[in-house]
Amino acid sequence: MEGEDGSTVAEPSVARRPYRVLSLDGGGMRGTYTATYLAKLCETYATRRGTGPLDLGAAFDLITGTSTGAIVACALAKGVPLGELVELYRKHGSQIFRRPVPSGLMGVPADLLCRPSALASGAKVLREALEERLGKMTIGQVWSERGIALSVPAVEISQHRAWVFKTPHLPGSNHRDDDTSLVDVCMATSAAPIFRSMSEMAYQDGAGKGRRVFVDGGLWANNPVLVGLIDALDMTEPGQEIQIFCLGTCPMPAGERIPPGALDRGLGEWKFGGKAAELSIDAQQFAYDHMAMKIAKHVSRPCTIVRFPSQKVPATLLPYLGLDDTREEAMDALVDQARTDADMTNSKCAYRSSDPEAELICQLFEAAPERAPGTGA
Repeated sequence: MEGEDGSTVAEPSVARRPYRVLSLDGGGMRGTYTATYLAKLCETYATRRGTGPLDLGAAFDLITGTSTGAIVACALAKGVPLGELVELYRKHGSQIFRRPVPSGLMGVPADLLCRPSALASGAKVLREALEERLGKMTIGQVWSERGIALSVPAVEISQHRAWVFKTPHLPGSNHRDDDTSLVDVCMATSAAPIFRSMSEMAYQDGAGKGRRVFVDGGLWANNPVLVGLIDALDMTEPGQEIQIFCLGTCPMPAGERIPPGALDRGLGEWKFGGKAAELSIDAQQFAYDHMAMKIAKHVSRPCTIVRFPSQKVPATLLPYLGLDDTREEAMDALVDQARTDADMTNSKCAYRSSDPEAELICQLFEAAPERAPGTGA
């Protein structure tokens, strides 16, 4: 810009708001916790601000989620009220996970006979429940109609390769997933081996009809924070601030003491693969958070990663944290804990001036727009 005396004057800098990312971990039925926690925070901030219900999804530029976290992510991206997700888990959980993984050898013979049909029935129930809430919206429509980017990890089984369903938000996108429905995305990313059927997806291109089969993205990115960070770096200009908010599914306290002579665990001790899945979830949350924080220190702009809530899981909750635990008392325990943790987060935000993370959380919920009429309660 030229000054009155002919000299060059620098253009005034335009303050850009932070690029906000929400990262949601997987965890089976513990998605009840995730949905309740976010719903409670939205309710509190709507009351503080004197508005109607908040459209939390619209407060983010990018949402990434895996497995049950992807179900919450897709619902937020579409604008589905979080209370409807809590109802989904409560109402349909026992039909989706019809047969808990056997805890001992006595249950194995019956499980060998009955599990395949139980998995097929559970997949049908889940698809119908998702269709009721997500309708026919495609991943491409989320981007064109809502302006929210989505990244959802899965595994494409024919090549055993990582796959990320994406809205066409990146420069040079090949629009591969544009016509994929949110329902199909959720079915693919949540198809946990042992717990759920594999997910088949038909497609058609210039070469004719085809099919792909997917399993759970939690096998490689149950904590998808790195997926979110990489996309955010690709989406933003140099210097733009990035804020990533990570939310788990109330995971068990990590670690166990193995006594001498107990190193040779068999199928029963590993709960026929069920405990291995839980171990993977715990390990990924810790490792990926720390890797993302390490990377964030070396990018050429402010980049903050916040995991909320930060409270430890109380011992009283431990009996209710199985990935396929659909008991009513387990649902009640998860909902009660989510409310307690949301209250703790709200209390933390009361001292926002002395707590940088609390300040970011407050800014996030203050920026969330009010839900538009006709998009749910």
